[in-house]
Amino acid sequence: MRTETRVNIAQAIDNSGQSFFQIGIFVLCGICLMVDGFDVQAMGYVAPAIIKEWRLQNAVMAPVFSATLLGVLIGSIVFSMLADKIGRRPVMIGATLFFALMTLATAQADSVEALRWIRFVAGLGLGGIMPNAVALCGEFSSKSSRVFVMMLVGNGFTAGAAIGGLIAAWLIPHYGWRSIFYFGGAIPLVISLAMIVWLPESLQFLAVKGQSPDRIAHTLNRLNPVQSYSATTEFFGEAPARTGVPIFQLFSDGRAAGTGLLWTANFMNLLNLYFLSSWLPTVVRDAGYATSIGVYVGTTLQIGGTIGAILLGRLVKRFGFVIVLASCFALASLNISFIGWPGLALPLLFVVVFIAGLGVMGGQVGINALAAIFYPTELRSTGIGAGLGVGRLGAIVGPLVGGQLMALQWSSRALFLTAAVPAMISALVMVSMHWQADQRLSEQSVS
Repeated sequence: MRTETRVNIAQAIDNSGQSFFQIGIFVLCGICLMVDGFDVQAMGYVAPAIIKEWRLQNAVMAPVFSATLLGVLIGSIVFSMLADKIGRRPVMIGATLFFALMTLATAQADSVEALRWIRFVAGLGLGGIMPNAVALCGEFSSKSSRVFVMMLVGNGFTAGAAIGGLIAAWLIPHYGWRSIFYFGGAIPLVISLAMIVWLPESLQFLAVKGQSPDRIAHTLNRLNPVQSYSATTEFFGEAPARTGVPIFQLFSDGRAAGTGLLWTANFMNLLNLYFLSSWLPTVVRDAGYATSIGVYVGTTLQIGGTIGAILLGRLVKRFGFVIVLASCFALASLNISFIGWPGLALPLLFVVVFIAGLGVMGGQVGINALAAIFYPTELRSTGIGAGLGVGRLGAIVGPLVGGQLMALQWSSRALFLTAAVPAMISALVMVSMHWQADQRLSEQSVS
């Protein structure tokens, strides 16, 4: 057993291997993202039932979709900057507890207006989960497995949305749409309690901030019992602590162009993602199929994303982010254009929706991992959260534009040909990231 007097946190984690303690962190963050994905997507699954029960026009639900996403936008930016100031752990726990309570409150809504305001407030908490979960997992994984771990854990969001579709298809016919929100609120309450007990703070964060050497030593000893660290050990990160507003620092030190491209990709891809996930079940129902078939088609989108993220994690490790994500979004664009094809058989609809989900939703996990690589520790949550926040503007626009186009009686073919355009723009943006591929991207490491 050997004691170090001065320890680089990143190197210590790289040398620790993959312990059960680390796997437990990844699992806990992944489950948290699953309930986050379930709750964000829940409104898309219940919308057909609400429209039928309250006798609404489709377009009336568009502001409810966008209210949730507006809350997520604000939450992702505010809570990400807060996490880079006070830590990942308290923000994740607080945000999870908050959105759990607000999801339970959603089940009590009795009007579109009440639904809109409650979902907006719930979205504030929902937005704080993804940036911090991905950042925390990246900071607890070794260099060799970091990209795959971040993409696998980030995939929990998509997996939760997919599982939510299967649950919704069973719960709604038996217990009504409100049961979705009772279920979706109860689970994160339990998760928040589990995080209080088991979720550690980022060691990179503590070292960069010069905080709690005793906590760092205790956690490192759990990661690697062969070593023996104590509170007297000098721990340091590979980046100095910074002052000022974190979001402005995303454009300093040569990061401006890369930040702009990441924001554009987030905007275009999340516009597509939420247009598809919000309206697919309703469009399929309007085509003459049962509500449950519409829900299953929406679920297929999420399943494609879940499988896609796992596949892309392996491909990125071999070929790099740029070529994999550019190809991914180009494939998504092609298949989105086929969704509204006249006379498309139902089995083929499931196939093209699956591939579209693989590209759009799997690709979004890739963008999040790319952002985590691109930014240093002290800006990591802010970088991921700000990109997702800008992306939420697209997520707000997508359902609203879809609702308006349907109100104008656009055909399904015209709707989905239009939706194919943002995916192609995302592909071109990823090609442009080639010129921003510096040492951080080529080595696929984080500080």
